[in-house]
Amino acid sequence: MKTIELHDFGISNLKVNEQLIPVPKFGEVLVKIEAVSLNYVDLLVVKGLLNPNLELPYIPVCDGAGIVESIGANVTAFQPGDKVATTFIPNWISDNPTSQTTDYLTRQGLGNVAGQLSEYKIFQVNQLIKIPVNLSLVEASTLPIAGLTAWNALKYGNLQAGDTVLLHGTGGVSIFALQFVKALGAKAIITSSSDEKLEKAQKLGADFTINYKTTPDWENIIHKYTDEKGVDIVVETVGGSNLQKSLNILRMGGHISVVGLLNGFETSINTLALLHQQATIKGMEVGSTNDFIVMNQAIEAYNIHPVIDKVFTLEQTQAAFEYLEDGKHFGKVVIKLSDF
Repeated sequence: MKTIELHDFGISNLKVNEQLIPVPKFGEVLVKIEAVSLNYVDLLVVKGLLNPNLELPYIPVCDGAGIVESIGANVTAFQPGDKVATTFIPNWISDNPTSQTTDYLTRQGLGNVAGQLSEYKIFQVNQLIKIPVNLSLVEASTLPIAGLTAWNALKYGNLQAGDTVLLHGTGGVSIFALQFVKALGAKAIITSSSDEKLEKAQKLGADFTINYKTTPDWENIIHKYTDEKGVDIVVETVGGSNLQKSLNILRMGGHISVVGLLNGFETSINTLALLHQQATIKGMEVGSTNDFIVMNQAIEAYNIHPVIDKVFTLEQTQAAFEYLEDGKHFGKVVIKLSDF
């Protein structure tokens, strides 16, 4: 079977390798991985920015989907032929997260557990979930991080029909959130530096779009659009200095879900504004397996299909990462590991 291994930090050091197909042991599941999707965290791993002490060579990428090939003894949750996606935080099954259930050492693709860029892979049962029946495997590969992050960012903000939500950019999380917002009867404002991407967002149902490059006073524009009330929820995918801007256009008592760090790991905000707005700012990471199940039910009920910008082959993995790094994508970037 083919795998992609990182032999040194940097996109150019992702190389095709050959390994034997493994055999599942007691409690294990062998999956033929058909597609993986890329997230910003995968780029951090490959460039050595997340874990500079990563032991190499290493198979990266957190999210994938495939078909159960065979199962080991005592496996009852899955059967050969089941279509499955990976879970990013496998030990967080339900309820509130704890340091034990969300331990980074358990997460696939971050350095301790191998990622999904492999034609076949052995999984534990808690590392997999059945996919929505209305989705293809390419589509399902986008769910574990981007889809579930967007879902919970809105859930934690207690999204209601008629609410107004601000989405920054047009990457995977923002576009998933746009689809969920519209399915649940709320309004979406979305920003981008690309008019072309904003046109695509409008076609998906965005109620108001802003090019933040050509409209530097976009905060005032949003205040006018919301009759000076501000937005109810912000899905903060940028982080850094952008967090203060999100707070500036939030309604009193509104909610900001901080899910991204494209603008850096550090931030500062005006505490007086935070107090005056009586805002809730919640940092969050993806979600539990039970959250994943509920999201999948909604995806089926509303027949939501993830937006795939571009699909690459396994041999084009370097090009896929370069495409992600350049920020050219609208929605998700996927790598197909086989023809199906």
